Amino acid sequence: MRTVRGNSDLLRVEQAADFLNVKPSTIRAWLLKRKLPKVRVGERCVRIPREALEKLVVENTVPMREARR
Repeated sequence: MRTVRGNSDLLRVEQAADFLNVKPSTIRAWLLKRKLPKVRVGERCVRIPREALEKLVVENTVPMREARR
């Protein structure tokens, strides 16, 4: 996985999409809606902190219900 100057804590949009198993367009939409934080790396490049993706997963995980008998 290629990262910003060896920093694996900041992911490109495509890497974030792979991490969450969604399309890159979904990540871009979440960035526009400010659902995910971003770090600007230059004028047009952004990176997403891995910690923010992990937090998103934890906050949106629904516990399994017990099976009915």
